[in-house]
Amino acid sequence: MDEYRDYGPAAPHGPDMTGTHNPLHDMTPNERQIFDYLLKPDDSYNEAGVYWGDMSLAQQVKFVMSGDAKESKRELSNIWAMFKKDPLSPVSYYFKNMVLPGAGLGLEGYVLFSIGNVKPLFQAKGAFPDCWKSPYKICNETWIAAVDYLEISGIIVGQILVGILGDWLGRRWGLIQDATIMFIGLIMLTAAWGVTQNGWVICYVWSLFFYGIGVGGEYPMTATSGMENAVGSGKISTKEDRLHRGRKVTSAFLMQGWGQFFNQALLILLLLIFHHGSGNPPYSKVAVQWTYRISFAIPAVGTLWLVYYRAYKMKSASKQLAAAKKKSKVTGYDTESLKLTFTYFGPRMIATAGAWFANDIFFYGNKLFQSEFISVILPGNTSIMPGWLYNLINVGVSLVGYYLASFLIDNKLYGRKRMQMIGFLMDFILFVVPAFHFEFYKSTAHVREFQTMYFLSSFFNQFGPNAVTFLVAAEVYPTPIRATAHGVSAAAGKLGALTASVLYNYINTQTKFYVVPWFGLMGMLVTLLFLPDTTGLDLKEQERRWQYIRAGREADYHGVAVHPKHLSWWERWRGVGRYYDAALDYKQKIEEMRADWEASQARRAGEKAGHWEEDDDVHDDSLWSSDVSTFFEKTTKGGSPVLVPREKEFVE
Repeated sequence: MDEYRDYGPAAPHGPDMTGTHNPLHDMTPNERQIFDYLLKPDDSYNEAGVYWGDMSLAQQVKFVMSGDAKESKRELSNIWAMFKKDPLSPVSYYFKNMVLPGAGLGLEGYVLFSIGNVKPLFQAKGAFPDCWKSPYKICNETWIAAVDYLEISGIIVGQILVGILGDWLGRRWGLIQDATIMFIGLIMLTAAWGVTQNGWVICYVWSLFFYGIGVGGEYPMTATSGMENAVGSGKISTKEDRLHRGRKVTSAFLMQGWGQFFNQALLILLLLIFHHGSGNPPYSKVAVQWTYRISFAIPAVGTLWLVYYRAYKMKSASKQLAAAKKKSKVTGYDTESLKLTFTYFGPRMIATAGAWFANDIFFYGNKLFQSEFISVILPGNTSIMPGWLYNLINVGVSLVGYYLASFLIDNKLYGRKRMQMIGFLMDFILFVVPAFHFEFYKSTAHVREFQTMYFLSSFFNQFGPNAVTFLVAAEVYPTPIRATAHGVSAAAGKLGALTASVLYNYINTQTKFYVVPWFGLMGMLVTLLFLPDTTGLDLKEQERRWQYIRAGREADYHGVAVHPKHLSWWERWRGVGRYYDAALDYKQKIEEMRADWEASQARRAGEKAGHWEEDDDVHDDSLWSSDVSTFFEKTTKGGSPVLVPREKEFVE
């Protein structure tokens, strides 16, 4: 005979505001303390339970400085403990958590910087000036120009294509295919040749285009995987996320600077080896060929290792994306999320894409200084060594900017938005000053000031928009389309580089200085108006808001992701911040925790019955303390929740 057993209501999907549960009913002081610990962490809330963004300026300064001092002390004590146990363990930790996530960017930074470095070598006396230098006696001028154009075009293709594929097929697949394409591209670049020198150029250019596709894919894949802990378990510690998310991503990004540094150092060393210890022209064709081909062969070895590492050591790279897709009941590409992103976050795309476009104009324009001051310091110079040596110094200055950005990008008093705006402003000043006093600063008496502005513009470009654009282009968008949004923003940046490379062919140097500064003001303006400041915002809180938007209930979300502190000026003007309500959000979070707890209990019951979920590793049941479980049991209608993962069940 069948017996009908009713286990009470199913677990609510989202916050239950109907009155079925009263989250704060009969909550003991101990239970309240537990929930405050879980929902109001001390790195974001003071002892009174006030969110740091709701404090006065004086309170914010005190709170942030106290929290940063405490966190710095904790990290330093951990490093010291690691050092005492094993002196090399801090190095190992840095390598695993900072170097490996950015290894792809380090390798592509090395190769792309090498493209710009070997071109003057090809043009130098004794090398291949008849092919690579005007008037291009034996090679086609269009193909020489295509070195820049097709390189950038390949990167743009990769950024958009792999960004989409990374959201469709997963981060791990994107990471593996990027490294594979770059490895094949490096083999092509190393072996490029032709029956004529023009044929060599054509082969070289198309090899560069192919390599560029892999490079372009590195941008969205490195940013998203770094943010989603791809080199670890795939799970995100919320405290680590709030305090150090920016540092984690920018530490991966700054590997690009190290790639540039090692490329320049290695090229200098190789030329000295193959040119009989001299860096002066004329250079033999054999020395030039060996120098450039070995400089490309060396990163090929590292890239092949990267293919292996990503295939076998980064198996959790897609875990966060899989969890987000499961919540939205999506298996392939989430086209609905893409539509909603442009609907709700479209103006953010103006900030991330527009600022990156403006930044790459500056990044390309920084080279304007070097040729000018070298011509004054070393008149009549024909050697490539001075340019390479100044490049090396400039990259060193840039690395200082990279590291300072990674240290301060999570500081709540400075953070992403201010860093980007100040960086754009300083670059504007450092370009506009010599623009209107060009001959003055080019003179022998004042060329050192000109040189100083060159190095400072590099510093503030890294300690500003170059680091921040890479981070926020992934950070301000939801997980399901994060790689796509980052790829589109990065592609806009490369359009800026392409614009600069075309434009600079048609205007003289002083006119370039007149044109470039205004892109700094443009970048500063779009940042001010359209970029939200996500410094200190828990990424899980942003995903929580996204679930409400995805369900068509934007107005029902009241958490800190819509706090005015974390909204752009445009979003505040539109009234998005009116939904923020700290007290109501606290109740909602308890109800959402109840739903997660009931789902957790159902999963456990299913496991006991032999029903396993294939992707059960995306769930984290570790936060259910006995106090939390007891509270939910006594405030759930009917007592303990269902023991099998269904609402009602027939048993014999």
